Amino acid sequence: MSIKKTKAYDLEIVNRKADFEYKFLDTVEAGIVLQGTEIKSIREGNANLRDAYCFFRKGELYIKSLFIGEYKHGNLFNHEPRRLRKLLLKRNQLRKLEKQIKERGYTIVPVRLYINERGIAKIEVALAQGKKVYDKRESIKQKDIKRDLDRMKKMY
Repeated sequence: MSIKKTKAYDLEIVNRKADFEYKFLDTVEAGIVLQGTEIKSIREGNANLRDAYCFFRKGELYIKSLFIGEYKHGNLFNHEPRRLRKLLLKRNQLRKLEKQIKERGYTIVPVRLYINERGIAKIEVALAQGKKVYDKRESIKQKDIKRDLDRMKKMY
């Protein structure tokens, strides 16, 4: 997980492990239903996507195990850190994703959590297919080659 922040609204929390474990087929931007102290905690960068996953219940998409830490100044009105949260998508997007999950056995993985220029928390979810062991080895090999080439460029 990496956190990048340049402006007040330009916070980005990325799930780097998902890129290693899955091959992304399609990405979709979704809104999240949050409680009062959750957005304040996200703005502080106190969130983690590592163990999070998405699933359908009664035609609606939910995210489970998304960690949003408790807000420091939230006292008695604080939220539960790993509660179930509803994702907001258009109906046709939901149908399309649900159909592909049921027919082809894909999964939906949260990729990044960010705050857009209007100050609204959004999450980017990806329709993904799990990588095999040899695909993961290939990813590691490509990453090592790129790192070596960057080192060689830096030297000359």
